[in-house]
Amino acid sequence: MIIAIGNDHIVTDVKIAISNFLKEQGHEVIDVGAYDTSRTHYPIFGKRVGELVSDGKADRGIVLCGTGVGITVAANKNDGVRAALVSNAAITRYMKEELDINVIGFGGTTVGKFLAEDIVSVFLNTEYKETPENKKMIEKINAIAPKNPEQHDNPDFFKKELDLWNEGYYHD
Repeated sequence: MIIAIGNDHIVTDVKIAISNFLKEQGHEVIDVGAYDTSRTHYPIFGKRVGELVSDGKADRGIVLCGTGVGITVAANKNDGVRAALVSNAAITRYMKEELDINVIGFGGTTVGKFLAEDIVSVFLNTEYKETPENKKMIEKINAIAPKNPEQHDNPDFFKKELDLWNEGYYHD
């Protein structure tokens, strides 16, 4: 399976551990960054992972930042992406079985290494259980996905925000 993974600078070490875990399981990993602890802007990496899943270049996606909230929201802003913020294996299983999520997000500072591995394993090994009810729900969710041609595959989409970030306007 091809897994896209992205993070912000706060949890690079956790992302590397998850990436290594995925490779040990035989998965191909597309790491979109961040690659070190240099200050970053997490929506960039949620967008990148979401685009890879949306375009079919990755089968699934994993995003993480400090809490997982912001980067998961950013991943969801891509057509066809159903990203869920998860904090344990039970929630992950439920979301995969019921809503066929294709991206998970979690907090690299709030979820430990072994729990992260459990969450990822459940995400990758749980099958969607289609029912008429959840099929209709997924269709409704997919119908509200944004189609923003100015965003998709645009490396300069966050230029204004990055310039402000670099000028010190945003703070950790």
